[in-house]
Amino acid sequence: QVQLVESGGGLVQAGGSLRLSCVASRRTFSTSTMAWFRQAPGKEREFVAAITRSGLSRNYADSVKDRFTISRDNAKNTVYLRMNSLKPEDTAVYYCAADLYASGPHSDYVGYDYWGQGTQVTVSS
Repeated sequence: QVQLVESGGGLVQAGGSLRLSCVASRRTFSTSTMAWFRQAPGKEREFVAAITRSGLSRNYADSVKDRFTISRDNAKNTVYLRMNSLKPEDTAVYYCAADLYASGPHSDYVGYDYWGQGTQVTVSS
């Protein structure tokens, strides 16, 4: 079992920045593809970004490309999501996810084995 705990959400004005963190409970974190998804009220969960175990390959949704950066620190079992130039449409609950077996930074939420409880990000206009 892998537990994922997100933090760093909050209320920010449009144009502002936040950094989300997700700490994993097991050392298998270092061999897992990690991702961030988000879900806004009344909408389906959507892919935001993913990163491979080595950190060398990353994948972003078009809506966040050039504004968000995913990174990881395997020594700390932590994955980060740096969010710049935030927009009101970025408002959502952000979830961290782990795929223990993937080789690439895929966006298919069905393939992710473990999920965190989510952290709320609210961007005011």
